[in-house]
Amino acid sequence: MLEHVRDQLRRRIRVDAGRCARPVTAIIDSQSVKAAETVSRDTRGFDGAKLINGRKRHLIVDTKGLLMTVKVTAADVTDRNAARELLPELRERNPELTLMWGDNGYTGLADWARNDLDLTFKVVKKPPNQVGFKVLPRRWIVERSLSWLMRARRNARDYERLPEHSEAHITWANITLMTRRLARAQEQRQAAEASSIAA
Repeated sequence: MLEHVRDQLRRRIRVDAGRCARPVTAIIDSQSVKAAETVSRDTRGFDGAKLINGRKRHLIVDTKGLLMTVKVTAADVTDRNAARELLPELRERNPELTLMWGDNGYTGLADWARNDLDLTFKVVKKPPNQVGFKVLPRRWIVERSLSWLMRARRNARDYERLPEHSEAHITWANITLMTRRLARAQEQRQAAEASSIAA
């Protein structure tokens, strides 16, 4: 039910923006967050790259940064393994999806995605001479989505006993973002109509 609400809101925003209702391109990324004491040992792990003991959120968003699906795992689950779980279900629910972008953590998935899912998977790599932070094509969209989720203070850390509860909190945060965006657009349309009538 919650996923249905999320998907309908996303479609409404896309149509209002002049896009097709169902996305054909998506971006995947993950975010490791610290886990509170309420998170059991069975559902947490240590992300050696980020030096975080907790959980990892795997997000797939459309090109407007709106959530398509989320999976919460222990932080030691690799991005590739999580993608192998997420993508078949997403592809089944979204048969029009043809292109997926990801970072270096998803290297090696292209052949599997093409052969098993009929999906083109492209990795956006950092330039070899890059020093410090730089905005990279496509990747910035999902990174921005992750920062939007962190505005909900509940998502700054993982407090939930079950990963499914964390997924629900992330979905609610995205639903809140989309409803506010739709409400602002409605207010702007009403203001424009009122000014045109007054003129």
